[in-house]
Amino acid sequence: MITPDLLEFSGCSSREAIPVVDREPVDYWDVPATIQPNHFVHKSLSNWSFNIAIGCSHACRFCYVPSAATIKMGALLERHGIADPDAEWGEYVLLRRWDEKRFLASLRAAEQTPRSLLKPDGNRAIIYCSTTDPYQAIRHSDPARQRELAAAARHVVRRSLELIRDHSTLRVRILTRSPLARQDFDLFRSFGTRLLFGMSLPTLRNDLSKIYEPRAPAPSQRLATLQAASEAGLHIYAAIAPTYPECDAADFHATLSALRPLDPVTIFHEPINIRAENVQRISRHAARLGVPLRTDVFATRSAWQRYALISLRTMREIAQELGLLSRLHSWPDPALGSTATVQSQPNPRRYLEELHKNWSRISEWPENQRPAF
Repeated sequence: MITPDLLEFSGCSSREAIPVVDREPVDYWDVPATIQPNHFVHKSLSNWSFNIAIGCSHACRFCYVPSAATIKMGALLERHGIADPDAEWGEYVLLRRWDEKRFLASLRAAEQTPRSLLKPDGNRAIIYCSTTDPYQAIRHSDPARQRELAAAARHVVRRSLELIRDHSTLRVRILTRSPLARQDFDLFRSFGTRLLFGMSLPTLRNDLSKIYEPRAPAPSQRLATLQAASEAGLHIYAAIAPTYPECDAADFHATLSALRPLDPVTIFHEPINIRAENVQRISRHAARLGVPLRTDVFATRSAWQRYALISLRTMREIAQELGLLSRLHSWPDPALGSTATVQSQPNPRRYLEELHKNWSRISEWPENQRPAF
């Protein structure tokens, strides 16, 4: 059950207002939820994805999903009143229906996939989720409809996890921004070392979060959820991703220092890399809130590359200072491996070796976790 305290944790009351359209695009999607192979590049997160919805209520302005995925479904999305999937990202959540027979068929297909056909950095894991959030708050103008959709979303997540636990040997990686995940800590624990629970935590600054991810729960709530997960005996990780241009060394130090006592299995890090039109949207929203931004890093390709390299280097230095370097898994963008960028480095060979080290790394799992300190 989604209780009032968990709804408060979801951050609904303090986030950006939700526009009401004639046909509210919060509904069901006809295609059921099944396990699908994913196509992550250099992430080492999972081999498969389980996505419960088309769209996401968190409205992260940097998200690649609307342009890389939902935009291809334009004709279908129009039927739900969505004219521009990219511009309207965050306003629509179309929940995939539950079909247990089809889900079990996809689970068997994943379980039976020969290891030789899997990328080793996927750890034979299924990620919840890669294009949406498994524990996002469902918002609808009709309270009864909202409760129905929220209950359906909870059933899809919980029932699918039970089936993965009981009918496969696959691992699960939960990645969310929502404290609503606390509802399922009991279920997570029943997986033992087969499940990793993680939060996306780019910064601890709530003011920056309101700019870049305006309807997501506040970072303070996410950190509290990770702390609760650790206290509940769960194996946890964190994705400090994507960090923003305004996140300086002090910001990185604060985030890593807060994560250190929680003993995360892995800490992922990635500097932000967004499209020009999203920079404009973010800038307009920041101006309304009176928060200055460093949009200069997106002015040119070379400016962004300089920013990204400094960000990656700074995070590594602070992780080493705090004894967390063995846990830090950087995600350098493939563009940082271009010939021009490599040749511009003081030691091109060493730089390229470091890139490939990160790109080929297999992220840790609880049973092979190395001591951090």
